[in-house]
Amino acid sequence: MTILALGINHKTASVNLRGKVAFDEQKRQLALTQIQQQHLAESVVILSTCNRTELYFHNSDITPQEESEENQAWRERCFEWFANIHQLEHTELRECLYFKQNMQAAQHLMRVACGLDSLILGEPQILGQVKQAYHASEDFYQANGGISTKLSRLFQRTFATAKRVRTETDIGASAVSVAYAACGLARQIFDNFGKLRFLLVGAGETIELVARYLIQHGAKNIMIANRTAQRAEQLSEKLETPMQILSLSALQIGLNQADVVISSTGSPDTLITQSMVKEAQKNRQFDPMLLIDIAVPRDIDEKSGDVDAVYSYSVDDLQNIIQRNLAQRQQAAEQAAEIVDEECKAFFEWLKQQQSSDLIKRYRQDAEALRQELLAKAIQDLTLGRDSEKVLHDLSYKLTNHLLHAPTQALQEMAKKGNSQGLQSFSRALKLS
Repeated sequence: MTILALGINHKTASVNLRGKVAFDEQKRQLALTQIQQQHLAESVVILSTCNRTELYFHNSDITPQEESEENQAWRERCFEWFANIHQLEHTELRECLYFKQNMQAAQHLMRVACGLDSLILGEPQILGQVKQAYHASEDFYQANGGISTKLSRLFQRTFATAKRVRTETDIGASAVSVAYAACGLARQIFDNFGKLRFLLVGAGETIELVARYLIQHGAKNIMIANRTAQRAEQLSEKLETPMQILSLSALQIGLNQADVVISSTGSPDTLITQSMVKEAQKNRQFDPMLLIDIAVPRDIDEKSGDVDAVYSYSVDDLQNIIQRNLAQRQQAAEQAAEIVDEECKAFFEWLKQQQSSDLIKRYRQDAEALRQELLAKAIQDLTLGRDSEKVLHDLSYKLTNHLLHAPTQALQEMAKKGNSQGLQSFSRALKLS
């Protein structure tokens, strides 16, 4: 079997070019149909995210030797199809594309699913995206006998590998983005998010990530303060979570209730002063309050941390946490890479055994079909009264000749290529028989 991974990612191309080769659902269905019609592959899985577009082709009719003319011609056909479906110049695209085959392709897929090839090392979302891509192909091929068994086995092995990596290493244990680090800090200080009151200041991408994380970990009471109420309302609708919307002029109302304040705006001025925090703490009877300022320049007065029972952290504090966590993830990534190598080798060992079994099965089926055919002819000859000794002689001669033809050709090919190991194995088998 030959697997070809054709791809483009954040390491090889700009965000503009990555956008041009993305597959939405409609284009994915078109691509799957075209690949089938053009006989480019038995099955293919299309992975398309904001940071990468990769296609995993499986074609058992293509020789696995990458340098063979047949293999190179197939790879070029896949490339031309990819360029054409996206209506891109071949020269522009070729510089950014990478091709990986067989062992390298399987290893790459496993590394991708484990988060080892991600922009943020060890990020967990990619595994879900790989699973969605696989299920989309599975649904498409369902009407045509199903996705190819060997490609299916590769993806199942990949999912199992990713699970092993998550279980056996700490690659996902430490936050390595500002948003997640902020929420991780909150979890260290407060046990139960469900009982806390959160105030988020801003409604941009970082606050969206923060809100998602908080909701995932049980936050129920979230206030959001933003310069424009419409943007805050859109975020609330997008996350399908009711939030109390405040204007920036009403920040004090939110502070008076909040246990945790996380702020990330583009304001050039300080939005939360020390005096505002003091007033909030009087109203809160000095219950513990956590202030996390992700903004640059700062949204929260740095002196706010001097107020009683207030824990205050800036983006610099979070960056220090992130750097430590990245070092931990890098160490875990080395362990994960060893697991990937181990699982990849195990898959190809299975594949060799499977291909050997398939070959033996096909040879036996062909031999049985030949036996039945020659036997039927011999019975017919005997019925017609022909000499029985000559009929049996012809039967045995033709059967032996046909059965020896393929092994003899294989032996000649091995001798021509200097495959001494194969010749020795064949010789030992003859002695045993």
